[in-house]
Amino acid sequence: MFSHVKDLQFEAKPDGPDAAFARRLQEILGGKWGEMTVANQYLFQGWNCRLPGKYKDLLLDVGTEEMGHVEMIATMITRLLDNAPLSLGEAAEENPMVGVIYGGSNPAHFIHGGGGALPVDSAGVPWNGAFLTASGNLMADFQLNATAEAQGRLQVARLFHMTDDPGVKQMLRFLLARDTMHQNMWLAAVEQLKEDGLEELPVPDAFPDSAELTEQFGYTYLDFSDGSDASEGRWATGSAPDGRGRFRYDGSPRAHAPEPVLPPGDPRLYSTNPAATRGPGNKTANKPS
Repeated sequence: MFSHVKDLQFEAKPDGPDAAFARRLQEILGGKWGEMTVANQYLFQGWNCRLPGKYKDLLLDVGTEEMGHVEMIATMITRLLDNAPLSLGEAAEENPMVGVIYGGSNPAHFIHGGGGALPVDSAGVPWNGAFLTASGNLMADFQLNATAEAQGRLQVARLFHMTDDPGVKQMLRFLLARDTMHQNMWLAAVEQLKEDGLEELPVPDAFPDSAELTEQFGYTYLDFSDGSDASEGRWATGSAPDGRGRFRYDGSPRAHAPEPVLPPGDPRLYSTNPAATRGPGNKTANKPS
């Protein structure tokens, strides 16, 4: 059950209008790594979670908080659009430089949204539910969630340097602070899964009958680049993070299977076959001799 509290989690009020920056702010609302994505991703992961208790609560708590961030950013965008010029002539009357700002605005904010936020990214591309991942495997999902927070934080940090508005900057500072918590939280949740014995790396664990292949390929770094710079990396030597093997470095990877030779295709599909003798309905004409 959800309920809506009219108060915002944090203030979302700019010091003045800026339609051009409102367009940029759309990225952290309706972009691939925006708040609409993480809010729905965490909620769907929570609704799909088969473990009652702390993990399900974690997902639903953070998903609910992120929905509040959606409201904050949408409110900020709407306020940035207040009193924005609707035409170039109107913009130039006030200040010739305002025309430049007008040119950077998103017409859809006024034509579609009536001066309000939209479920789109900064390029106007609609938000897509395909951005979400809710796999049912908590280890896989928590690692992706940490990535999502890192990408979202990166975009907020970049936007921070694209505005001089003190009110906007203060809201972005708050979002950065919460993203700091969420990044650390998901990484801690990964460790909690290990401590609880629920999931381990890799995700999922190797098949029981693949021990030989795991031994041969599971911890070997294959260097396909010129030189051997990659051999200096942590991923090429020493113990693997899963604690089950040790990294090896292979500077001259070789093939383990011959060149594939495919048999002729069904002539009814009209593929280009080697030495093909075509004929209507002739299913045997392309059999190799």
